[in-house]
Amino acid sequence: MMGGFIDLESPDGHTFKAYLSVPHDKPKGNIVVGMEMYGVNGYLQGVCDAYSRDGYIALAPALFDRFEPGLTSPYDDAGSALGKELSARTDHAHTMMDVGTSAAYLRGKSPGVATVITGYCFGGTVSWLAACRGGFDGAVIYYGSDMCDYPAEVPNCPVICHVGDMDTAVPPTDVAAFREKRPEPRWYVYPGAQHGFDNATRPVRYHAEAATLARERTLVFLAEVSGG
Repeated sequence: MMGGFIDLESPDGHTFKAYLSVPHDKPKGNIVVGMEMYGVNGYLQGVCDAYSRDGYIALAPALFDRFEPGLTSPYDDAGSALGKELSARTDHAHTMMDVGTSAAYLRGKSPGVATVITGYCFGGTVSWLAACRGGFDGAVIYYGSDMCDYPAEVPNCPVICHVGDMDTAVPPTDVAAFREKRPEPRWYVYPGAQHGFDNATRPVRYHAEAATLARERTLVFLAEVSGG
């Protein structure tokens, strides 16, 4: 397995970095990993490496490179404010191009296997839109921050969603309203878990039990989508 950054170019000529992690053996599948609003930082690189250890080739595009190349933000008030600002300014026509370019790269590198998108926080919203607008074989969404703002979108692949019942960015009332309008995704709700519960680099948010169970469910889903 190896992990490192590569350069990709979207159809509109935008070039961006993406973190690539490749398993030792033939990949079971391809995974595009959508970043939190804090960028492709150590946590997200670790996510890619973990999927690689499980046999998947993982690629995390730097979706804020359109604002500032290589941007990552700290997990503090300033970083949160900047992440929210850039998330609000994001044109998802651009994120769809960038994740589509990432998926095309993976299919070229590892053809003949399923290509799934997953994402966390901001990347969860991107993953939902990509599940509806892109050509993915499945989507795994971790607490998509603005996902519930898009109930009119219709997924064209299987979707599972992980969210904590203490998530203030994706509160239970929003999830319930979304599910009434959009019944296709399978939701898993984790008692006592906050927004960002998967991120062990943020002890104040991390929920080990929820993260472990979500990981197990994700790997089962990936195996189902990948046909083994």
